[in-house]
Amino acid sequence: MLERGVVVSYETVRRWCLKFGQSYAHGLCRRQPRPGGKWHLDEVFIKINGEQKYLWRAVDQDGNVLDILVQNRRDTAAARRFFRRLLKTTRTVPQVIVTDQLRSYGAAHREVMPSVEHRSHKGLNNRAENSHQPTRQRERAMKGFSAVSAEPSGSWPRSAASHPTSGPTAT
Repeated sequence: MLERGVVVSYETVRRWCLKFGQSYAHGLCRRQPRPGGKWHLDEVFIKINGEQKYLWRAVDQDGNVLDILVQNRRDTAAARRFFRRLLKTTRTVPQVIVTDQLRSYGAAHREVMPSVEHRSHKGLNNRAENSHQPTRQRERAMKGFSAVSAEPSGSWPRSAASHPTSGPTAT
């Protein structure tokens, strides 16, 4: 703006952010595509600081990553936590969820979203499995991850529909 002859102080920019920031953010949220009705859920083992962790990932029918979560366990409580977080961040309920044959998914599904159809079969979950490939390639190149926050925020393949704070977090 200085090139156009308008002098703006930091205080003016701060006031503009307070005045227009929230409406601008809401406009961006409204333009985001809604997740599809079929969600593919999967978990994968990764090593962080030499410790084995589980990276849980949800992908919709179009291949958009809905959410990512790093946890220490792979039990029913972990699956339940992931389901609840997924419903909270996307603010929608799917028509169908597709998982691998891990029994924790079925138990968590019955508790958190019993009205949603659950398909669990060996070959159905390829979309979620393919979504893990970039993470595996980075893990091989780095010879394991050094910390949960080792990945730059822009390198996780997420869709615009995911929440800004839905990056990998350890619990």
